[in-house]
Amino acid sequence: MIDDIDKQHLTRCIELAQEALDSGDEPFGSMLVAKDGRVLFEDRNRVSSGDQTRHPEFAIAKWAAENLPEAERKDAVVYTSGEHCAMCSAAHAWVGLGRIVYAASTEQFTRWRTELGATPGRVRPLAIQDVIDDTLVEGPVDEFAERAKALHVAYYRRSTGQQ
Repeated sequence: MIDDIDKQHLTRCIELAQEALDSGDEPFGSMLVAKDGRVLFEDRNRVSSGDQTRHPEFAIAKWAAENLPEAERKDAVVYTSGEHCAMCSAAHAWVGLGRIVYAASTEQFTRWRTELGATPGRVRPLAIQDVIDDTLVEGPVDEFAERAKALHVAYYRRSTGQQ
């Protein structure tokens, strides 16, 4: 169940997505929060560098593997503006992270991209549960999904020169 603390963290994820958009990247932002509520790590999309693996959820998994004992990883929560892609879902599972809370779903992103006339990606748009098991996954959260959509519409309009 999504509570006020979850909503505070999702708000920060949307802010990070806005930072990504402002830097010319696709608007995604994510954070890792410890069981005690401490923010351990946060990042935004950085794919405009040419490295399409520079997703914030992947960065979280790498950071967690290098900095947290296994017991702390499984109790940590990943908050993100968009549902993990297949690469990030797999990294999440391999590292042993816990609960995932996302603002907008893969299904929503796929629909929005189609509505905008965007070219489909090369990786199949899978839901997290189609990639990993035994992880509590919550989302989409409607009020945040609409905010994520606005950022993605702005990104695709900008990238295609539409007004």
